[in-house]
Amino acid sequence: MNAPAGNPTRNRSHVQEDAIGTPPDSPTLVPAQRYYSPEFAALEIERMWPKVWQLACMVDHVAESGDYFEYRCGPYGVLIVRDGDGVLRAFQNACRHRGNSVCVGSGSGLRELKCGYHGWTWDLAGALKRVPNRKGFGALKMSDFPLVPVRVDTWEGLVFVNLDLDAMPLLEYLEAVPDDIAWCRLNDFRCYATLTVDVEANWKTIADGYSETYHIQTLHPELLRCVDDIHAPQQIWGHTGKSDQPYGVPSPRFEGSLSDEEVWEAYVYTQGALMGAAEGTPFPAGERRPGQTVRELIAEHTRAFAASRGVNLDWADTDRITRLHQYNVFPNMTLLANADHLTVMCSRPGPDPDHGELVMFLMTRMPPGSPRAKPTDVRVTAGEAEPGVVLTQDIQVLASLQRGLHQPGFTHLVLSNEERRVINMHRNLERYLDLSQSERMSGGATAGSRST
Repeated sequence: MNAPAGNPTRNRSHVQEDAIGTPPDSPTLVPAQRYYSPEFAALEIERMWPKVWQLACMVDHVAESGDYFEYRCGPYGVLIVRDGDGVLRAFQNACRHRGNSVCVGSGSGLRELKCGYHGWTWDLAGALKRVPNRKGFGALKMSDFPLVPVRVDTWEGLVFVNLDLDAMPLLEYLEAVPDDIAWCRLNDFRCYATLTVDVEANWKTIADGYSETYHIQTLHPELLRCVDDIHAPQQIWGHTGKSDQPYGVPSPRFEGSLSDEEVWEAYVYTQGALMGAAEGTPFPAGERRPGQTVRELIAEHTRAFAASRGVNLDWADTDRITRLHQYNVFPNMTLLANADHLTVMCSRPGPDPDHGELVMFLMTRMPPGSPRAKPTDVRVTAGEAEPGVVLTQDIQVLASLQRGLHQPGFTHLVLSNEERRVINMHRNLERYLDLSQSERMSGGATAGSRST
Protein backbone atom coordinates (compact mmCIF):
# COMPACT_ATOMS: atom_id res chain seq x y z
CA MET A 1 0.00 0.00 0.00
CA ASN A 2 1.39 3.40 -0.98
CA ALA A 3 1.73 6.08 1.67
CA PRO A 4 -0.45 9.14 1.01
CA ALA A 5 1.30 12.23 -0.29
CA GLY A 6 1.38 15.51 1.56
CA ASN A 7 1.56 16.07 5.28
CA PRO A 8 -0.66 13.56 7.12
CA THR A 9 0.03 15.20 10.47
CA ARG A 10 -1.27 18.53 9.26
CA ASN A 11 -4.28 16.99 7.54
CA ARG A 12 -5.32 14.93 10.55
CA SER A 13 -4.55 17.27 13.43
CA HIS A 14 -7.13 18.80 15.74
CA VAL A 15 -9.83 16.30 14.68
CA GLN A 16 -11.68 16.77 17.96
CA GLU A 17 -11.68 20.55 17.86
CA ASP A 18 -15.06 22.11 17.31
CA ALA A 19 -16.09 24.49 14.55
CA ILE A 20 -16.29 27.49 16.88
CA GLY A 21 -12.78 27.49 18.31
CA THR A 22 -12.24 30.22 20.88
CA PRO A 23 -15.42 32.36 21.13
CA PRO A 24 -14.89 36.12 20.74
CA ASP A 25 -16.00 38.63 23.36
CA SER A 26 -18.96 39.63 21.17
CA PRO A 27 -20.51 38.86 17.77
CA THR A 28 -18.98 40.32 14.63
CA LEU A 29 -21.23 42.92 13.00
CA VAL A 30 -21.02 43.31 9.22
CA PRO A 31 -22.88 46.21 7.53
CA ALA A 32 -25.73 44.70 5.51
CA GLN A 33 -25.50 47.33 2.77
CA ARG A 34 -22.35 45.61 1.52
CA TYR A 35 -24.65 43.02 -0.03
CA TYR A 36 -26.91 45.34 -2.02
CA SER A 37 -25.40 48.83 -2.28
CA PRO A 38 -24.58 49.86 -5.87
CA GLU A 39 -21.86 52.12 -4.49
CA PHE A 40 -20.24 49.23 -2.60
CA ALA A 41 -20.48 46.97 -5.66
CA ALA A 42 -18.82 49.70 -7.73
CA LEU A 43 -16.00 49.86 -5.19
CA GLU A 44 -15.52 46.10 -5.50
CA ILE A 45 -15.38 46.44 -9.28
CA GLU A 46 -12.83 49.24 -9.03
CA ARG A 47 -10.54 48.03 -6.26
CA MET A 48 -10.98 44.31 -5.67
CA TRP A 49 -11.97 42.26 -8.73
CA PRO A 50 -9.07 43.55 -10.91
CA LYS A 51 -6.56 42.68 -8.16
CA VAL A 52 -7.38 39.07 -7.15
CA TRP A 53 -6.74 35.64 -8.62
CA GLN A 54 -9.99 34.14 -9.93
CA LEU A 55 -10.77 30.65 -11.14
CA ALA A 56 -11.79 31.02 -14.79
CA CYS A 57 -11.96 27.55 -16.34
CA MET A 58 -10.27 24.15 -16.50
CA VAL A 59 -7.05 23.37 -18.35
CA ASP A 60 -9.18 20.95 -20.40
CA HIS A 61 -11.15 23.91 -21.75
CA VAL A 62 -7.94 25.23 -23.36
CA ALA A 63 -5.78 22.13 -23.74
CA GLU A 64 -4.86 22.38 -27.44
CA SER A 65 -3.44 25.12 -29.64
CA GLY A 66 -6.30 27.26 -30.90
CA ASP A 67 -8.57 26.51 -27.93
CA TYR A 68 -10.14 29.58 -26.33
CA PHE A 69 -12.39 30.41 -23.38
CA GLU A 70 -14.09 33.68 -22.49
CA TYR A 71 -14.21 34.40 -18.75
CA ARG A 72 -16.57 37.09 -17.44
CA CYS A 73 -16.74 38.66 -14.00
CA GLY A 74 -19.03 41.66 -13.72
CA PRO A 75 -17.97 44.12 -16.43
CA TYR A 76 -14.62 42.43 -16.95
CA GLY A 77 -13.94 39.98 -19.73
CA VAL A 78 -10.81 37.87 -20.12
CA LEU A 79 -9.97 35.86 -23.22
CA ILE A 80 -7.89 32.75 -22.43
CA VAL A 81 -6.21 31.07 -25.40
CA ARG A 82 -3.65 28.36 -26.12
CA ASP A 83 -1.27 29.76 -28.75
CA GLY A 84 0.45 27.95 -31.61
CA ASP A 85 3.43 27.05 -29.42
CA GLY A 86 1.20 25.55 -26.74
CA VAL A 87 1.62 28.50 -24.37
CA LEU A 88 -1.42 29.46 -22.30
CA ARG A 89 -2.14 33.17 -22.62
CA ALA A 90 -4.83 35.57 -21.41
CA PHE A 91 -5.89 39.02 -22.59
CA GLN A 92 -8.44 41.64 -21.73
CA ASN A 93 -11.26 40.74 -24.11
CA ALA A 94 -11.42 44.05 -25.99
CA CYS A 95 -10.48 44.97 -29.54
CA ARG A 96 -7.99 47.84 -29.43
CA HIS A 97 -10.02 49.66 -32.10
CA ARG A 98 -13.45 50.21 -30.56
CA GLY A 99 -13.54 47.76 -27.64
CA ASN A 100 -15.67 44.97 -29.10
CA SER A 101 -15.19 41.57 -27.47
CA VAL A 102 -12.75 39.67 -29.66
CA CYS A 103 -14.17 36.23 -28.82
CA VAL A 104 -17.36 35.14 -27.06
CA GLY A 105 -17.99 31.79 -25.41
CA SER A 106 -15.49 28.99 -25.94
CA GLY A 107 -14.25 26.84 -28.75
CA SER A 108 -11.37 25.35 -30.71
CA GLY A 109 -9.40 25.69 -33.91
CA LEU A 110 -8.47 29.36 -33.83
CA ARG A 111 -5.44 30.39 -35.87
CA GLU A 112 -5.85 34.09 -35.17
CA LEU A 113 -7.97 36.45 -33.09
CA LYS A 114 -10.19 38.54 -35.33
CA CYS A 115 -12.67 41.16 -34.16
CA GLY A 116 -16.03 40.56 -35.78
CA TYR A 117 -16.85 44.27 -35.98
CA HIS A 118 -14.16 45.85 -38.17
CA GLY A 119 -11.75 42.99 -38.69
CA TRP A 120 -8.71 44.00 -36.66
CA THR A 121 -6.73 40.79 -36.25
CA TRP A 122 -4.11 39.53 -33.79
CA ASP A 123 -2.06 36.37 -33.67
CA LEU A 124 -2.63 33.96 -30.78
CA ALA A 125 0.21 35.60 -28.85
CA GLY A 126 -1.69 38.91 -28.91
CA ALA A 127 0.36 40.80 -31.53
CA LEU A 128 -1.64 42.95 -33.97
CA LYS A 129 -1.00 41.70 -37.49
CA ARG A 130 -3.77 43.10 -39.71
CA VAL A 131 -5.83 46.31 -39.82
CA PRO A 132 -8.25 46.74 -42.75
CA ASN A 133 -7.81 50.06 -44.63
CA ARG A 134 -4.85 50.84 -42.44
CA LYS A 135 -3.93 54.01 -44.35
CA GLY A 136 -7.02 55.72 -42.95
CA PHE A 137 -5.36 55.78 -39.53
CA GLY A 138 -2.28 57.63 -40.72
CA ALA A 139 0.93 56.60 -38.95
CA LEU A 140 -0.52 53.64 -37.04
CA LYS A 141 2.26 51.52 -35.55
CA MET A 142 1.10 47.90 -35.24
CA SER A 143 3.33 47.15 -32.23
CA ASP A 144 1.57 49.90 -30.27
CA PHE A 145 -1.73 47.97 -30.20
CA PRO A 146 -1.28 44.42 -28.91
CA LEU A 147 -4.09 42.84 -26.98
CA VAL A 148 -3.74 43.88 -23.32
CA PRO A 149 -2.25 40.94 -21.39
CA VAL A 150 -3.71 39.41 -18.22
CA ARG A 151 -1.87 37.22 -15.71
CA VAL A 152 -2.76 33.55 -16.15
CA ASP A 153 -1.55 30.50 -14.24
CA THR A 154 -2.67 26.97 -13.47
CA TRP A 155 -2.84 24.75 -10.41
CA GLU A 156 -3.96 21.11 -10.47
CA GLY A 157 -5.89 21.48 -13.72
CA LEU A 158 -7.57 24.78 -12.74
CA VAL A 159 -6.92 27.97 -14.75
CA PHE A 160 -6.73 31.23 -12.80
CA VAL A 161 -6.52 34.80 -14.10
CA ASN A 162 -5.62 38.14 -12.54
CA LEU A 163 -5.94 41.49 -14.32
CA ASP A 164 -3.15 42.92 -12.15
CA LEU A 165 0.15 42.26 -13.94
CA ASP A 166 2.00 43.02 -10.71
CA ALA A 167 -0.03 40.56 -8.62
CA MET A 168 1.72 38.06 -6.39
CA PRO A 169 2.25 34.61 -7.95
CA LEU A 170 -0.73 32.28 -7.81
CA LEU A 171 0.95 29.70 -5.57
CA GLU A 172 1.86 32.43 -3.09
CA TYR A 173 -1.76 33.64 -3.16
CA LEU A 174 -3.02 30.11 -2.42
CA GLU A 175 -0.87 30.02 0.74
CA ALA A 176 -1.03 26.66 2.55
CA VAL A 177 -3.76 25.12 0.38
CA PRO A 178 -1.60 23.28 -2.21
CA ASP A 179 0.55 21.62 0.44
CA ASP A 180 -2.40 20.84 2.70
CA ILE A 181 -4.37 19.04 -0.02
CA ALA A 182 -1.39 17.43 -1.81
CA TRP A 183 -2.28 13.98 -0.41
CA CYS A 184 -5.54 14.00 -2.43
CA ARG A 185 -3.82 13.83 -5.84
CA LEU A 186 -6.14 16.41 -7.39
CA ASN A 187 -4.56 16.09 -10.83
CA ASP A 188 -6.18 12.66 -11.22
CA PHE A 189 -9.62 14.31 -11.28
CA ARG A 190 -11.27 15.33 -14.54
CA CYS A 191 -13.95 17.98 -14.88
CA TYR A 192 -16.77 16.48 -16.90
CA ALA A 193 -19.13 19.48 -16.65
CA THR A 194 -19.57 22.99 -15.33
CA LEU A 195 -22.96 24.13 -14.09
CA THR A 196 -23.66 27.86 -13.92
CA VAL A 197 -26.76 28.83 -11.93
CA ASP A 198 -28.24 32.32 -12.25
CA VAL A 199 -29.30 33.42 -8.78
CA GLU A 200 -31.22 36.39 -7.39
CA ALA A 201 -28.55 37.11 -4.80
CA ASN A 202 -25.30 38.99 -4.35
CA TRP A 203 -22.10 37.05 -5.02
CA LYS A 204 -21.23 37.34 -1.30
CA THR A 205 -24.61 35.91 -0.27
CA ILE A 206 -23.81 32.91 -2.46
CA ALA A 207 -20.24 32.57 -1.15
CA ASP A 208 -21.34 32.80 2.50
CA GLY A 209 -23.41 29.64 2.02
CA TYR A 210 -20.33 27.56 1.30
CA SER A 211 -18.20 29.22 3.98
CA GLU A 212 -19.80 27.89 7.18
CA THR A 213 -21.43 24.76 8.61
CA TYR A 214 -23.63 26.61 11.12
CA HIS A 215 -26.65 26.29 8.81
CA ILE A 216 -26.50 22.49 8.51
CA GLN A 217 -28.59 21.92 11.64
CA THR A 218 -31.55 23.84 10.18
CA LEU A 219 -31.31 23.93 6.39
CA HIS A 220 -30.00 20.38 5.93
CA PRO A 221 -31.77 18.19 8.53
CA GLU A 222 -31.11 15.08 6.44
CA LEU A 223 -27.39 15.83 6.47
CA LEU A 224 -27.41 16.25 10.23
CA ARG A 225 -27.88 12.49 10.52
CA CYS A 226 -24.60 11.65 8.80
CA VAL A 227 -22.11 14.49 9.37
CA ASP A 228 -20.42 15.79 12.52
CA ASP A 229 -20.80 19.53 11.98
CA ILE A 230 -19.61 20.33 15.51
CA HIS A 231 -16.21 18.62 15.45
CA ALA A 232 -15.42 20.39 12.19
CA PRO A 233 -12.24 22.38 12.93
CA GLN A 234 -11.47 25.50 10.94
CA GLN A 235 -8.25 27.28 10.08
CA ILE A 236 -7.56 30.71 8.61
CA TRP A 237 -4.34 31.42 6.71
CA GLY A 238 -4.99 34.80 5.05
CA HIS A 239 -6.53 34.79 1.58
CA THR A 240 -7.53 31.23 2.35
CA GLY A 241 -9.21 29.12 5.03
CA LYS A 242 -10.26 25.55 5.68
CA SER A 243 -12.87 23.39 7.42
CA ASP A 244 -12.84 19.61 7.97
CA GLN A 245 -16.14 17.74 8.33
CA PRO A 246 -16.36 14.03 9.28
CA TYR A 247 -19.06 12.12 7.36
CA GLY A 248 -20.61 8.77 8.18
CA VAL A 249 -21.33 9.75 11.79
CA PRO A 250 -24.33 11.63 13.22
CA SER A 251 -24.02 15.20 14.42
CA PRO A 252 -23.76 15.58 18.21
CA ARG A 253 -26.55 18.13 17.78
CA PHE A 254 -28.93 15.29 16.93
CA GLU A 255 -31.25 14.68 19.85
CA GLY A 256 -31.49 11.02 20.68
CA SER A 257 -29.53 8.09 19.34
CA LEU A 258 -29.47 6.99 15.73
CA SER A 259 -29.07 3.43 14.57
CA ASP A 260 -26.31 2.57 12.13
CA GLU A 261 -29.03 1.88 9.57
CA GLU A 262 -30.38 5.44 9.94
CA VAL A 263 -26.90 6.96 9.51
CA TRP A 264 -26.38 4.83 6.39
CA GLU A 265 -29.78 5.83 4.97
CA ALA A 266 -29.04 9.54 5.50
CA TYR A 267 -25.66 9.21 3.80
CA VAL A 268 -27.16 7.34 0.86
CA TYR A 269 -29.89 9.99 0.50
CA THR A 270 -27.55 12.97 0.61
CA GLN A 271 -24.21 11.59 -0.60
CA GLY A 272 -24.97 8.20 -2.12
CA ALA A 273 -23.63 9.10 -5.56
CA LEU A 274 -20.15 9.34 -4.04
CA MET A 275 -20.15 5.59 -3.46
CA GLY A 276 -22.30 4.64 -6.45
CA ALA A 277 -25.34 3.90 -4.27
CA ALA A 278 -28.77 4.65 -5.69
CA GLU A 279 -31.41 6.22 -3.45
CA GLY A 280 -32.90 3.58 -1.18
CA THR A 281 -29.87 1.28 -1.22
CA PRO A 282 -30.40 -0.83 1.92
CA PHE A 283 -27.94 -1.07 4.79
CA PRO A 284 -25.49 -3.90 3.93
CA ALA A 285 -25.89 -5.78 7.21
CA GLY A 286 -25.01 -9.12 5.62
CA GLU A 287 -21.54 -8.03 4.53
CA ARG A 288 -20.67 -6.18 7.73
CA ARG A 289 -17.69 -7.55 9.63
CA PRO A 290 -17.71 -7.68 13.44
CA GLY A 291 -16.92 -4.25 14.85
CA GLN A 292 -17.03 -2.53 11.46
CA THR A 293 -18.37 1.03 11.72
CA VAL A 294 -20.72 2.78 9.30
CA ARG A 295 -17.84 5.01 8.21
CA GLU A 296 -15.78 1.93 7.39
CA LEU A 297 -18.66 0.44 5.38
CA ILE A 298 -19.02 3.70 3.45
CA ALA A 299 -15.28 3.74 2.75
CA GLU A 300 -15.36 0.13 1.61
CA HIS A 301 -18.24 0.78 -0.80
CA THR A 302 -16.51 3.93 -2.07
CA ARG A 303 -13.34 1.97 -2.82
CA ALA A 304 -15.40 -0.64 -4.68
CA PHE A 305 -17.17 2.08 -6.70
CA ALA A 306 -13.81 3.63 -7.58
CA ALA A 307 -12.45 0.23 -8.59
CA SER A 308 -15.38 -0.22 -10.98
CA ARG A 309 -14.07 2.90 -12.77
CA GLY A 310 -10.51 1.60 -12.80
CA VAL A 311 -9.45 3.79 -9.87
CA ASN A 312 -7.36 2.30 -7.06
CA LEU A 313 -8.12 3.83 -3.67
CA ASP A 314 -6.13 1.36 -1.60
CA TRP A 315 -3.89 4.25 -0.52
CA ALA A 316 -6.83 6.01 1.18
CA ASP A 317 -7.95 4.98 4.65
CA THR A 318 -11.46 5.48 6.04
CA ASP A 319 -10.76 9.03 7.22
CA ARG A 320 -9.36 10.10 3.84
CA ILE A 321 -12.53 8.84 2.16
CA THR A 322 -15.16 10.10 4.59
CA ARG A 323 -13.74 13.41 5.88
CA LEU A 324 -14.66 16.36 3.66
CA HIS A 325 -11.94 18.99 3.38
CA GLN A 326 -13.37 22.36 2.37
CA TYR A 327 -11.05 25.18 1.34
CA ASN A 328 -12.03 28.80 0.80
CA VAL A 329 -9.97 31.05 -1.46
CA PHE A 330 -10.71 34.78 -1.39
CA PRO A 331 -12.83 36.21 -2.78
CA ASN A 332 -15.24 33.69 -4.24
CA MET A 333 -14.01 30.09 -4.51
CA THR A 334 -14.38 26.93 -2.46
CA LEU A 335 -12.88 23.50 -3.06
CA LEU A 336 -14.48 20.42 -1.49
CA ALA A 337 -12.46 17.24 -1.54
CA ASN A 338 -11.95 13.80 -0.12
CA ALA A 339 -10.13 10.81 -1.56
CA ASP A 340 -12.73 10.18 -4.28
CA HIS A 341 -14.59 13.45 -4.52
CA LEU A 342 -13.82 16.93 -5.83
CA THR A 343 -16.20 19.80 -6.47
CA VAL A 344 -15.07 23.38 -6.97
CA MET A 345 -17.55 26.24 -6.67
CA CYS A 346 -17.32 29.96 -7.39
CA SER A 347 -19.71 32.86 -7.03
CA ARG A 348 -19.57 35.81 -9.40
CA PRO A 349 -21.31 39.19 -9.58
CA GLY A 350 -24.32 39.60 -11.82
CA PRO A 351 -25.69 42.66 -13.64
CA ASP A 352 -26.57 44.37 -10.35
CA PRO A 353 -25.82 43.78 -6.66
CA ASP A 354 -28.99 41.68 -6.20
CA HIS A 355 -27.98 39.14 -8.84
CA GLY A 356 -25.09 36.74 -9.15
CA GLU A 357 -24.13 33.34 -10.42
CA LEU A 358 -22.97 30.13 -8.80
CA VAL A 359 -20.54 28.13 -10.94
CA MET A 360 -19.90 24.48 -10.08
CA PHE A 361 -17.01 22.51 -11.57
CA LEU A 362 -18.10 18.87 -11.37
CA MET A 363 -15.29 16.30 -11.22
CA THR A 364 -14.62 12.59 -11.17
CA ARG A 365 -11.38 10.79 -10.33
CA MET A 366 -10.00 8.87 -13.31
CA PRO A 367 -7.28 6.23 -13.66
CA PRO A 368 -3.82 7.72 -14.30
CA GLY A 369 -3.24 8.37 -17.99
CA SER A 370 -6.93 8.62 -18.86
CA PRO A 371 -7.72 10.70 -21.96
CA ARG A 372 -8.82 14.26 -21.37
CA ALA A 373 -11.90 15.96 -22.84
CA LYS A 374 -13.48 19.39 -22.76
CA PRO A 375 -16.08 19.78 -20.00
CA THR A 376 -19.69 20.31 -20.98
CA ASP A 377 -20.79 23.81 -19.94
CA VAL A 378 -24.44 24.13 -18.83
CA ARG A 379 -26.34 27.23 -17.64
CA VAL A 380 -29.66 27.10 -15.75
CA THR A 381 -31.86 29.29 -13.57
CA ALA A 382 -32.06 28.77 -9.83
CA GLY A 383 -35.50 27.18 -10.27
CA GLU A 384 -34.13 24.66 -12.75
CA ALA A 385 -31.01 23.71 -10.79
CA GLU A 386 -31.02 20.32 -9.03
CA PRO A 387 -27.38 19.48 -8.31
CA GLY A 388 -28.23 17.11 -5.46
CA VAL A 389 -30.29 17.38 -2.28
CA VAL A 390 -27.92 19.55 -0.25
CA LEU A 391 -26.81 22.01 -2.95
CA THR A 392 -30.39 22.39 -4.16
CA GLN A 393 -31.43 23.41 -0.64
CA ASP A 394 -28.55 25.92 -0.55
CA ILE A 395 -29.61 27.46 -3.87
CA GLN A 396 -33.29 27.67 -2.97
CA VAL A 397 -32.67 29.81 0.12
CA LEU A 398 -30.51 32.46 -1.61
CA ALA A 399 -33.23 34.74 -3.00
CA SER A 400 -34.94 34.86 0.40
CA LEU A 401 -31.65 35.77 2.05
CA GLN A 402 -31.05 38.59 -0.41
CA ARG A 403 -34.55 40.05 0.11
CA GLY A 404 -34.11 40.02 3.87
CA LEU A 405 -30.87 41.97 3.67
CA HIS A 406 -32.77 44.93 2.21
CA GLN A 407 -35.16 45.37 5.14
CA PRO A 408 -34.71 48.78 6.80
CA GLY A 409 -34.47 47.31 10.29
CA PHE A 410 -31.75 44.89 9.28
CA THR A 411 -28.58 46.97 9.49
CA HIS A 412 -25.90 44.36 10.21
CA LEU A 413 -25.18 40.66 9.86
CA VAL A 414 -24.49 39.22 13.32
CA LEU A 415 -21.81 36.57 12.92
CA SER A 416 -20.53 33.83 15.20
CA ASN A 417 -16.97 32.57 15.34
CA GLU A 418 -18.44 29.44 13.75
CA GLU A 419 -18.81 31.69 10.68
CA ARG A 420 -15.25 32.97 10.78
CA ARG A 421 -14.51 32.02 7.16
CA VAL A 422 -17.27 34.49 6.25
CA ILE A 423 -15.68 37.04 8.57
CA ASN A 424 -12.30 36.42 6.95
CA MET A 425 -13.76 37.10 3.51
CA HIS A 426 -14.98 40.48 4.76
CA ARG A 427 -11.64 41.19 6.42
CA ASN A 428 -9.88 40.67 3.09
CA LEU A 429 -12.55 42.70 1.30
CA GLU A 430 -11.98 45.61 3.66
CA ARG A 431 -8.26 45.45 2.95
CA TYR A 432 -8.65 45.49 -0.83
CA LEU A 433 -11.28 48.22 -0.74
CA ASP A 434 -9.23 50.29 1.73
CA LEU A 435 -12.31 51.09 3.82
CA SER A 436 -12.19 53.68 6.57
CA GLN A 437 -12.51 52.50 10.16
CA SER A 438 -16.12 53.66 10.36
CA GLU A 439 -17.01 51.50 7.34
CA ARG A 440 -15.43 48.33 8.71
CA MET A 441 -16.82 45.43 10.71
CA SER A 442 -17.17 45.87 14.44
CA GLY A 443 -17.21 43.59 17.46
CA GLY A 444 -15.83 40.07 17.47
CA ALA A 445 -12.16 39.59 16.80
CA THR A 446 -11.98 41.99 13.86
CA ALA A 447 -8.28 42.55 14.33
CA GLY A 448 -8.01 38.99 13.06
CA SER A 449 -6.13 35.90 14.01
CA ARG A 450 -4.74 33.44 11.48
CA SER A 451 -4.88 30.52 13.85
CA THR A 452 -7.47 27.78 14.11
